[in-house]
Amino acid sequence: MAESINDIVDYFFNECSSMNIYSQMTLKSYRKDLEIFLEFCTSENKNHIDEINQKIVKKFLSKSYTDGLTTTTISRRLSAIRRFFNFAHQNDFVKQNYISYIKNPKVIRKLPEILSINEFDAVLNEIDKLCTQSNDIYDKYLFKVIFELLYGCSLRVSEVCNLLVQNVDLIEKQLKVLGKGNKERIIPIGEKSIPSFIEYLTVRNSNNEIYFLINKKGKRIYPRFVHRIVSKYLGNVTSLKKKNPHLLRHSSATHLLDNGADLLAIKEILGHSNLSTTQIYTHTSIERLKKVYKQSHPKS
Repeated sequence: MAESINDIVDYFFNECSSMNIYSQMTLKSYRKDLEIFLEFCTSENKNHIDEINQKIVKKFLSKSYTDGLTTTTISRRLSAIRRFFNFAHQNDFVKQNYISYIKNPKVIRKLPEILSINEFDAVLNEIDKLCTQSNDIYDKYLFKVIFELLYGCSLRVSEVCNLLVQNVDLIEKQLKVLGKGNKERIIPIGEKSIPSFIEYLTVRNSNNEIYFLINKKGKRIYPRFVHRIVSKYLGNVTSLKKKNPHLLRHSSATHLLDNGADLLAIKEILGHSNLSTTQIYTHTSIERLKKVYKQSHPKS
């Protein structure tokens, strides 16, 4: 009897979880997309893996367009389906992977918004002001080092939350990060960021010997906590639409490029697998240059 699609989906996620192939956020996104796809397959009376073909997937994508979804969302859904069928083919649940031939729709990639250096400094001043007013010294030092890691070290939120005590070396001014795909990389800590790390260590609860960033109760901080803190303080200093942690990572990469950093070096700092991912920042810098030219040059 042919395998149930639901059973194979469970096998797929069990393997992904056990092998740490993807981040938890990616797995959560894939699971949601595959659940939507399975609901569609059920509505088409396709309940077994060998009943799914290119025609069904294209029909699903066509419905996604009709529903008004963006090309980015549709591409993400197709990526989840493609990875699932790659797994199914590799494990002999299907004889041939026809889905691999379906191309992603063209995505018009929006340039990321960028926080200015003055705005970042304003964030640190805002933390100083508000936490001093509430006499909350621990949070002041914790929040500052979170921003320094996101902007000064260009880390992802997951990398910030999972940073280990043993991987922070203030003598060598560097830290070791475990990024996507379990790839380790070494990130320098800037001279101007070091004081924030030292201040935090003076108040840090030493009972937790594993994770570097912990709350007052000695528990590791979590992504939602970081999002909340970043949104609060960015909201006080900038009118940019998106006020999330990734804005700081985008800003860090763009400022590195603006100040002459090599694109390959930025790729290593960010932990990108492909240079093409990093190249989005070259477009950002060019657009910023055009804007400055139009505002400042007599011939503009």
